[in-house]
Amino acid sequence: MADRLRRTTTGAPGSPTGSTVSAGRPGTRELTAPPGLLGPYVRALVPKRGGGPAPERRLVLREAATDPRKLERYAEVCGFTRRDRLPATYPHLVAFPLAVSLMARRDFPLPMLGLVHIANRIEQLRPVGAGERLTHHVWTRQPRPHPRGTSFEVVAEADDGTATVWRSVSTYLSRSRRPPAPEPHTAAPGAEAPDTRDPDAGYPDAVAATDTTADTTVAALVDEHWDVGASAGRSYASVSGDRNPIHLHALAARAFGFPRAVAHGMWTKARCLAALETLLPDAHRVEVVFRAPVLLPAHVRFHASVRTAGPDADGTGTGTGTGTGTGWDFRLHGTGSGREHLRGIVTPLG
Repeated sequence: MADRLRRTTTGAPGSPTGSTVSAGRPGTRELTAPPGLLGPYVRALVPKRGGGPAPERRLVLREAATDPRKLERYAEVCGFTRRDRLPATYPHLVAFPLAVSLMARRDFPLPMLGLVHIANRIEQLRPVGAGERLTHHVWTRQPRPHPRGTSFEVVAEADDGTATVWRSVSTYLSRSRRPPAPEPHTAAPGAEAPDTRDPDAGYPDAVAATDTTADTTVAALVDEHWDVGASAGRSYASVSGDRNPIHLHALAARAFGFPRAVAHGMWTKARCLAALETLLPDAHRVEVVFRAPVLLPAHVRFHASVRTAGPDADGTGTGTGTGTGTGWDFRLHGTGSGREHLRGIVTPLG
């Protein structure tokens, strides 16, 4: 009984409105409703001193329902056709406000504005119906040195009350002109800097080992060209709530070192999965590294290929791992420059 006790809090600085503290896990705060984003974005405008460890804190949103209108709009913006199931990327939208609430707190050591999403891994453990209610858990891992600044991970999980059905790890980069010295041990796969001088720099092991010209690729699966409009960032921001200024307007993006507005990383991932929507198995893992920003507007090419051998997404190289040993490689690159924007791998989970 004691481990289920919760008490209402009203005065914790920076805490989401209508939150409770779980007596069963220190640092866990349960929310009675999705947190608003206006307050965290306002707090994010105030400079932080920075440095130090991230506090051990976790947010939990119980039995969140999907808004059918929001799901419809998300599907339209990202290119999905099904409406009876949630796309594997959709729960990220529910987890995102919780992540923002954590990152915008005064005691989080890195500034939220200007963060760059450099990698994401999602596991959909079973199909999730559009009418299901899921409980979401979100927390951050400790920041670590990165060749271009400091990186950290946001972890999110969703369960149906009996088992976890979805999980995600997003890696973010806070860029710095004087990055901290690297630690003796390197970061986990997916946390290193994507370097355009080296096609595989900073990739998760399985993704880095994947090459569409290698023997593991036996056939082209999808090959498409997309025109991405100048308003793509604003369209995705309106449905996702991610209003990082680098995505909204060229003037705002220039303040953070980008020549034009930048497409959201999770939009590019979702758009790629939409192109594979009819082929994805019920349970699968999708890993991507965002290699270079998609500057808006853009004309890009999406290419996906079948894999029949080689390393699984867990990087074992055994062809067995936790999946079936098969899957798909995919890439997104500019049609004019040939610059690679995204590289990923889909692995079935059996």
